[in-house]
Amino acid sequence: MRRVTLFVNGTPKNGKVVAVYGTLSDLLSVASNKLGIKATSVYNGKGGLIDDIALIRDDDVLFVCEGEPFIDPQTDVKFHEELTGSHTDWLTLNVGGRYFTTTRSTLVNKEPDSMLAHMFKDKDVWGNKQDRRGAFLIDRSPEYFEPILNYLRHGQLIVNDGVNLLGVLEEARFFGIDSLIEHLEVAIKNSQPAEDHSPISRKEFVRFLLATPTKSELRCQGLNFSGADLSRLDLRYINFKMANLSRCNLAHANLCCANLERADLSGSVLDCANLQGVKMLCSNAEGASLKGCNFEDPSGLKANLEGANLKGVDMEGSQMTGINLRVATLKNAKLKNCNLRGATLAGTDLENCDLSGCDLQEANLRGSNVKGAIFEEMLTPLHMSQSVR
Repeated sequence: MRRVTLFVNGTPKNGKVVAVYGTLSDLLSVASNKLGIKATSVYNGKGGLIDDIALIRDDDVLFVCEGEPFIDPQTDVKFHEELTGSHTDWLTLNVGGRYFTTTRSTLVNKEPDSMLAHMFKDKDVWGNKQDRRGAFLIDRSPEYFEPILNYLRHGQLIVNDGVNLLGVLEEARFFGIDSLIEHLEVAIKNSQPAEDHSPISRKEFVRFLLATPTKSELRCQGLNFSGADLSRLDLRYINFKMANLSRCNLAHANLCCANLERADLSGSVLDCANLQGVKMLCSNAEGASLKGCNFEDPSGLKANLEGANLKGVDMEGSQMTGINLRVATLKNAKLKNCNLRGATLAGTDLENCDLSGCDLQEANLRGSNVKGAIFEEMLTPLHMSQSVR
């Protein structure tokens, strides 16, 4: 005698064990009585229609239908779980060697489109990725995974002290937890310290100078030194390109061969500073004081102030032999008693500039604007050829 287990089509529950005898019609009659339905056909577990009693073996599992197509019971269970959200079975995750115990619904319900949801929404999908204890293996950082799991549990972003939010953000992106990514980006932005635009003080800069080897190039490009006292410091060869040096005290400082290109020196004091070979192309020194400065390098290296804004500067008594002031603006500037021998002043705006007592021998004034300029007490005669050549 053979015996089989009968189930209603589409469900693996409430089965009945019956004996198989006679014909297929006899089996359908028994199934109708046992299951309380009007049985018309029988399928095996793989959906194959049984039309001959001889095809049935002992201990077979059969599904009885009332004329409808075969329904896979596993598919029906999964559909029911997705519909009702009843993924409540517990599972353990081995994340980077650390164990986390949670429910399948925690991993699936809150972020159904995430990687974790796709990994665990169907049972046994990752059955071959388990360790000896049966925990699912995930090769990620447990430190950063813990806040993600807690977020899936209660919907709040809670990160312990010492945990880098950037690491949690990368894990959230990896697992596709989109709603958490937004929270983390806001948290990271709020945790960033406010940008410090306060000027660098003399004390800070001196400490910086002392910590830098003498053979190393010091780069201060774009830094803010506004109002700082940098007087009498050795600032040779330092790159101050585009730095803010407005209202700085640079009196008696050694700026030999320093790069001050496009730097802001407006209102600064550079009296008696050493500016041999300095580069001040397109710098802004409007209203600065450069009295008694030395731009003259015995080796022949010429200071370059081409295109600089020198409106209203006071450069009285400065040594500027061979200096390049091409197309610079010196409107209303004071250059009394300056040595400008061999200087390049081509295209320079010298309107209302006081050049009294200056030495302009061999200076190039071609195309310069000398409207209202004062040329009194010149040490050497100024020839017209200097302004037209």
